[in-house]
Amino acid sequence: MSGSERERTIVVVPAYNEQEALPAVLAQLAATVGDLDVIVVDDGSSDSTATVARDAGVRCIVLPFNLGIGGALRAGYRYAVDHGYQRAVQFDADGQHRADQIGVLTAALDSGADLAVGSRFLEGDYDVGRSRAAAMWVLRVGVRVITGQSFSDTSSGFRAIQGDLLEVFAREYPVNYMDSVETLVEACRRGYTVVEVPALMSQRTGGVPSQRPLRLVYHYARLIVALIGSPRRRTKPTRAPR
Repeated sequence: MSGSERERTIVVVPAYNEQEALPAVLAQLAATVGDLDVIVVDDGSSDSTATVARDAGVRCIVLPFNLGIGGALRAGYRYAVDHGYQRAVQFDADGQHRADQIGVLTAALDSGADLAVGSRFLEGDYDVGRSRAAAMWVLRVGVRVITGQSFSDTSSGFRAIQGDLLEVFAREYPVNYMDSVETLVEACRRGYTVVEVPALMSQRTGGVPSQRPLRLVYHYARLIVALIGSPRRRTKPTRAPR
């Protein structure tokens, strides 16, 4: 990858109490995509997440208290825009995302996508529990009805963003749980090009899931109601031809 590409692409790793899994995640990134910059956003952790990041030689934003993944991602995207990056890759700190799949996402950006979403279900045999699978099915149907587009993995957090949409996320990324679905819908509504690509992923290697099944059902239902009732926002800005 060229030097100019390295300067404009950053991997954003939101992390909350991930001292167990984070060392292996950062080592994998260094070994696989070492020409990309990485920043960890410590979302008010009570463990040594920030220390682990710094010991690995990675820049770390430490939030004073836990904002949730949406708030952590907004901070990471704000950092990216403020420091001149044109692209950002969202990468989980729990070991589920694979660094060797980042190229699949950036290739989709090269082909013109504003947002590329890595799907666990287009390839591979990623396993989820029955209740989570049922909730994901409801989300898929809801997103298809709202946007007119079909996605197999609406809640995937393995994503790459570029250009104007990155600037939108730096300003307006939602802080509520299930941010991934909300931003997927909003990007489609605003006229940005959103694509889904197959991406191999691993099972969680450390920490604990942020939500339990009953809480997931609640959040999924809340999200669908909120999205259906939300007003349409302004569309993607039109750039003058060069």
